Amino acid sequence: MTEQGTATEAGMEQVTKEKLMADLRAVIADAEELLKATASQAGERVTAARAKAEESLKVAKARLLEEQAAMIAKTKAAATAADEYVRAHPWQAIGIAAVAGLILGILASRR
Repeated sequence: MTEQGTATEAGMEQVTKEKLMADLRAVIADAEELLKATASQAGERVTAARAKAEESLKVAKARLLEEQAAMIAKTKAAATAADEYVRAHPWQAIGIAAVAGLILGILASRR
């Protein structure tokens, strides 16, 4: 597989993980809201359900924090690799930036 194909797949995976994390944050917020709303409810089944939901919520929050830390580490590694590449190949980096700017300029002028 080519480097560009790998980079595109990594970008798509990053977007998918970001979407998943955003969705998980929303679910956690909704669950916390639901737990607060049912705090006044009594009964053995409600108490058991609340305890189970709170435990699941703790696990989800921990997992979300782990994923977030992993994403930050990967982002830092990518930034470091990009910095090293630019320092090792400055003229190639300038050429790539110029071509990207030209393409973006052409696309922006069409609108």
